[in-house]
Parts: sequence; C-alpha cells; structure tokens
Amino acid sequence: MEKNSFIAGKFDKKIVLDTSTLLYDALAFKVFDSSDIYIPFSVLEEIDTFKRDMGEKGRNARQFNRFIDNLRSKGSLIKGVSLESGSCLFICVDLPVSIPELDLSKVDHRILATALYLKKHNPSTHVELVTKDINLRIKADVFGVPAKDYDPEPAPDFEDLYTGVRSLNVDQTQLELFREKKAISIENSNLYPNQYVILQGNGEKVMGRYDNKNKQIVSIYQALKPIWGVHPRNREQHFALDALMNDDLMFVSLLGKAGTGKTLLALAVGLYKTLEENSFQKLLVSRPVFPMGRDIGYLPGDIEQKLNPWMQPIFDSVEFLMGLGKKASKLAQDLMNQGLVNIEPLAYIRGRSIPNQYLIVDEAQNLTPHEIKTVLTRAGQGTKVILTGDCYQIDNPYVDSSNNGLTFSVEKFKSADLSGHVTLTKGERSDLAELAANIL
Repeated sequence: MEKNSFIAGKFDKKIVLDTSTLLYDALAFKVFDSSDIYIPFSVLEEIDTFKRDMGEKGRNARQFNRFIDNLRSKGSLIKGVSLESGSCLFICVDLPVSIPELDLSKVDHRILATALYLKKHNPSTHVELVTKDINLRIKADVFGVPAKDYDPEPAPDFEDLYTGVRSLNVDQTQLELFREKKAISIENSNLYPNQYVILQGNGEKVMGRYDNKNKQIVSIYQALKPIWGVHPRNREQHFALDALMNDDLMFVSLLGKAGTGKTLLALAVGLYKTLEENSFQKLLVSRPVFPMGRDIGYLPGDIEQKLNPWMQPIFDSVEFLMGLGKKASKLAQDLMNQGLVNIEPLAYIRGRSIPNQYLIVDEAQNLTPHEIKTVLTRAGQGTKVILTGDCYQIDNPYVDSSNNGLTFSVEKFKSADLSGHVTLTKGERSDLAELAANIL
C-alpha cells in the first residue's frame, strides 16, 4: 500500500479508535477536530458482532454502521472522507506489521499494530490510540504509542464531585434574622441554585437552601410528622427530604453509600406525593436490569416472575413503607394492580413519554451518560425524576465512579434552577451495615 494513499493523511495529529470507544459512543470521531481519524477494518468486524444486541452496545453498533454507510456517498473510505468537525476519517485495512510479541490473531493487537504502523511511517506526526480498554492502553504504552481513555467531557475526580451542601459562617445577628424571617439575603456567595447551606456561628448550626431567583438562603422543609413512617435522622436526610418534597425541583439526584436512606426516602415521598397529595398521577420506580436492555428471557416463568429477582429490592422497600406486616405485601400489590405504583426495568423506558409521574431511577450509577439522557428525555410535562445510586457499587464495566451517568448528571445539572442534589454519607440502616460500608 502506498504511503501517499491514506497513510500520510491530511493532518499532523492521527487518532486510532478501537471497538470499545465506538460501542461507548457511536459518533466518538466527531469529538476530534483537525485530525486524521483511523478505524481499523478489524474494528468494523468486531462491531458487526454487536449489531443484534438489544442493549446500549447494540444501539451504538447500529448507529455507527448507519453513519459510516452514509459517508460512502461522500467519497472513498480508504482515501478518507471529510467530516463536519474538520477532521478526515479513514477506514484502514489491517496493516503489515510484524512484531513477535503481538499475536495478530487478536483484534486488540491488530488495532495496536495499526497505530504502530502509522507512527513508523509518520515519525513527525502525533499518533494516539483512543480506547476505553485499560489493558490495551497499557500494551500501547509498552510499545511507545500514546494512549488515552475516551472521555469527551472529562469528569472531575469522584472525591471532588459536587456534594450539594456547603457551610457558611455568619454572625449572630444573621442567625437570629434567619430564625425570625426564615430567610436572609446573601450576595456574591458563589452558591449554586438550590445548594443546601449550613449556617454556622457561635457554635450554632442552622440548615437552609439557596434560592437563586431571590438571592436568599431560605429555610428547608420540616416534616411535622413522618412521611409514610420515615423521618429524617440526620442533616443530609433533612436536605434530601426538602429536595424531594419541593415541587419546583423537577430533577433530584441522591448519591450515597449503602444504607444512607436515599432510596427509602425517595420512595416514601413518592408514595406521599402520589397517594396523599395527588401531585402526580402515579409513582414509577425503575432500575437497570444490568446491563441496560439485557434479555430477561434467560430466567424461567412469565414476565412478572422473570422481573422479580431484579425488582425485589424495590418491592421490599415499598412493603416496608406500608408498615403492616403480612398485610403490607397485599396492599403493595393492590397499588400496583390499580396502576398507582409501577415497578419495571429501565429497558422499557426507551421510546416512551412519561407525563405527570414521580419517576425514581434506582442504581443509576450503572448507567452511562447517554442512558441517563435517554431516561431524562422521556420525562413529560409535570414529571419529577429522582436518580439514586452508590458510586462505590458499580457493576457496569464501561463506567467508573467519575464518568458514570449519575455523577455526569450531578455536574451537568448543578447550575440549573429546577434541580437539586445531595450526597449522603451517614449510614442509618444499622450499625452493622454502616460498619461494613466503611471498612470493607
């Protein structure tokens, strides 16, 4: 193959994309500008094996194939097709590289060999392998090929994630004014909309929430009686309850380790808002049957029997909130039969419009940013969406504590007036559960 075909390219920066990147984001090549983007032929073959997958990887595989097919009308994929981003995309056949350490029967090694070949024949340019495969990045480093994770919008480290809570020092006069008026004006505070505030001074601490519209810190919701048997036990749960009860906040995210009460609080408020206040037509609780879109046909029985193992944690929480022992199960089932409470897998959300409902998405840390977008764009008029999750319990191999859909949405929505977020840290399930969450 002649160097003057696609090897030389048009730009001094050359990007090789692997299968894992395109299965994570079908249009990942649009992120790079002024670059030659190379997709090895082996990647096409590997992506083709995913096209019938009913999950997110299958959808991305099909979307990628459609886009590449449309590009064929613009020119030769071998010689390079210009993209709207200004880059040039090449589909390259497996290149002739002979390295004893690389078994070229493996797709990952053929992808790495492509990067090595480009680097060898373009010594004055920057060649980079972009992959979400950690092992492939390590192998690339061994052979001197720069490699990085695909992250179009770098997320902050999990430890630096927005918590939704901040402490402010105030004088005694301001504290007394806040207690009397239930609000104090504050300027240049650098607070985010609906950020929760702990006003402290002279050894005292008072809880409030920042009202961005009026530039005030206002008092939070104080429950005079338990909400479906649940009463907040700590400061963070008070903040979470305020966000859940506030009908102006249409998006609420609750992040916390196991036992902090995030799911139980969301369910309790959902039942209260739906069945007592009639603020919503129904309570819809969903969680990913991991991975999202997985075929539940592998389990025996009818649809209800297949879903039970996945949805049982939600059933247990609803029955607990009923608080009537053996009668709780029947009451919970009656609510479902009446259509007031729906519990279903997240795979059924796609393509729907969900108006005037209280939607709880549990285990949201297992979702990708694209899947979170899919969920949130289903929300119709009057629907409130609550995401709950624990970023220390991620089962999805394609996301981590910093780039999963839950943390992604926390950062993206923190400046929005209709959203609220609380990170819960204190476990309340039991002394044993709290100890286990902290030391194991």
